[in-house]
Amino acid sequence: QYLCHFQISFLKSFFTSTNKKMKYYIIAGEASGDLHASNLMTALKQQDEKAEFRCWGGDLMEAAGGQLVKHYRDLAFMGFTEVVLNLRTILNNISFCKKDILQFEPDLLILIDYPGFNLRIAEFARQKNLKVFYYIAPQVWAWHSSRIKKMKENINHLFVILPFEKAFFAKHEWENVHFVGHPLLDAIENRQLETLEKKPLVLASDKPIIALLPGSRQQEIRRILPLMLQVVSQFPAYQFVIAGAAALPFSFYENFIADKKNVAFVHNQTYDLLQNATAALVASGTATLETALFQVPQIVCYRGGFLSIQIAKRLLKIPYISLVNLVLDKEAVKELIQENLNKENLTAELTKILPEGERLQSIKIDYESLKKVLGNAGASQKTAELMLKYF
Repeated sequence: QYLCHFQISFLKSFFTSTNKKMKYYIIAGEASGDLHASNLMTALKQQDEKAEFRCWGGDLMEAAGGQLVKHYRDLAFMGFTEVVLNLRTILNNISFCKKDILQFEPDLLILIDYPGFNLRIAEFARQKNLKVFYYIAPQVWAWHSSRIKKMKENINHLFVILPFEKAFFAKHEWENVHFVGHPLLDAIENRQLETLEKKPLVLASDKPIIALLPGSRQQEIRRILPLMLQVVSQFPAYQFVIAGAAALPFSFYENFIADKKNVAFVHNQTYDLLQNATAALVASGTATLETALFQVPQIVCYRGGFLSIQIAKRLLKIPYISLVNLVLDKEAVKELIQENLNKENLTAELTKILPEGERLQSIKIDYESLKKVLGNAGASQKTAELMLKYF
């Protein structure tokens, strides 16, 4: 640890004394990537004050000082079918990105998750002798392990955030893999420091809250949110509050809730909502882990397109779809997938996790285990230090 801090101090002195301005090109294609990339950019700036960032991402990366090239809302295509239907747009984006990278001439290319796009960019970058660091590994342990050979060839260093990933890649003889902890711990710890006490949301009702987190992409929201809303009438003692995605306007949600009583909406306030929620229905994804770290009992929901699901069933090699269950290697939270995501099952499972419900205590115990497995906060800072060290 002492040696690492010495190396970072040396690098800071080097950048200052040589008037060197490091140029970073960073690509994130989703809302969660925007969050984690922005925190990484802030940590890099603490070590490299003259850092220049050009990025694909979102509002948070732009606020952190990045020159935004493309917003993730123009990049998010979900599922096999959607990718095929938007293939021309995706290929045009890849072509534009390659040209933009060469024009910018970055010292370091940092790729954040988003594997369908980023792995193609990594291969191109290595052909051009650019140094490539990958933060938040593609989930090749779930499917597509055939990608690992190419990844090793094209990525200089891989920074992983789940505790089992380092061991997984070690089995494939990949040495330049570093476990840095999960960046959500940073984001949530920062949030809790800002609001040490729960602050009520501005809502019309004072009933206890059941949070609805239907995802961040239009395709998944259209499939999942109407199913979530089917149970509203079954729980009149609660108000249901939808967490609107930052990149989508309220007008997108209006048709879903126009005729619904006891349903409220908040925009870009997911953490505020979770801090005040009694329970949650959550679309599979990063939000399941966020909900768990806020200690909110949850039901994980997912429904995809028919063709996408049929392909996924033949390719996926994992027993669960939620990060909570994958990290704990057990069904800590109930997962309702495809035809099992229906009114009857949602009603039954939600009853079990509300106060006095039969599964409430076991979920709380599992959430404590989850925090211990994920480790301490500080992933962004640790990743920034390691990136500068290995650069």
